[in-house]
Amino acid sequence: MSELAAFRKSRCVNVPGLTGQFHVHRTRMRPKRRGEIVGTGSLFWVIKGTITCRQSIVALLGSIDKNGKTCCDIVMQPELVRTVPKPKRAFQGWRYLAQKDAPSDLDPWGDDNNDPVLAAKLAELGLI
Repeated sequence: MSELAAFRKSRCVNVPGLTGQFHVHRTRMRPKRRGEIVGTGSLFWVIKGTITCRQSIVALLGSIDKNGKTCCDIVMQPELVRTVPKPKRAFQGWRYLAQKDAPSDLDPWGDDNNDPVLAAKLAELGLI
């Protein structure tokens, strides 16, 4: 996750109409369930077959890519929130992961935050 955090930090940008810096992830399709996602949804990051963290979605903005095709910019808070590790194939998490299927956030002050390998093993055993 540290590599993702460093990569995302380097890509923080100002977004017109919003105050502060955000991460933007571009995708071809705009979600149909936009109202369920903006302000309450998250983009879940799958790393090596496991959901390990998420970023809160602030906005979905229509855009045009370098080839002149329409696309959607997913604007997210810059903070990565560690989640209970959950095995998962790659998927479009911002679009298809229902709230009931989303992993819980890890306690940022608990011991499970210090060792991602230990947290993954505890989750595998059903202990967190």
